[in-house]
Amino acid sequence: MFDWTAIAAGAGVGLIVGLTGVGGGSLMTPLLISVFHLDKAVAIGTDLWFAGLTKVSGSVAHHREGHVDYHITKKLLLGSIPASIATMVFMHMEGISKSRDSTLAYALGIALLLTAITVAFRPVWHRVGMWLERWITRERRPAITVLCGATLGVLVSLSSIGAGALGATMILLLYPRLDMKRLVGTDIAHAVPLTIVAGIGHASLGNVEWVLLIELLAGSIPGIWVGAKLTKQLPETITRFALCICLVIAARKILLTA
Repeated sequence: MFDWTAIAAGAGVGLIVGLTGVGGGSLMTPLLISVFHLDKAVAIGTDLWFAGLTKVSGSVAHHREGHVDYHITKKLLLGSIPASIATMVFMHMEGISKSRDSTLAYALGIALLLTAITVAFRPVWHRVGMWLERWITRERRPAITVLCGATLGVLVSLSSIGAGALGATMILLLYPRLDMKRLVGTDIAHAVPLTIVAGIGHASLGNVEWVLLIELLAGSIPGIWVGAKLTKQLPETITRFALCICLVIAARKILLTA
């Protein structure tokens, strides 16, 4: 029998993703910890696969529309994939311990807070990026892009959060003149391989609840569709504010239990 609570949870997160775009999926890991009482590592591993698989169709769609800047994607992956693999190797060497569980909790809490800040000030980041252009020159940009990718690789592997909202913000800061459709497409194209590589690492540690994952995906697909329809009727400010409040509350709860 299907767990209808899991399907409803997937539908709820899918609805938020459809309403808010990047950032909504950040609620899945806290939900898996608080509602389904999964260990932090298992919640992170399951969420990585949930995020990766839900973004595959979006990545293909953006590729077909020509909305992916593969030069930026490749530079991000040059940093993020090696960093993710190195992080997973470190986690294998550390093994499952109470200290590591605490580290994952802190990483998750910090990632949630960063995502809340990113989503809250989304309209500001473009102006900041234009201002930064005087320091981030064309010659410096490739190396900084690789470094940002490495940062995302570590953060996503430790917390499952960051590939969406934080990744999009980093691209916007580094490439403020990039068309918004290409920014979103590039961010998703980078997020899919990163989350799957990190997800494979967590799966090798036994940190994935596969049955629960299937049930969450079953709910998320119609949820995203409904959310995308509703987003035309609700003001972005309201949905963004509600998401930020949820992220801050989740971060507070995670950090207090670390």
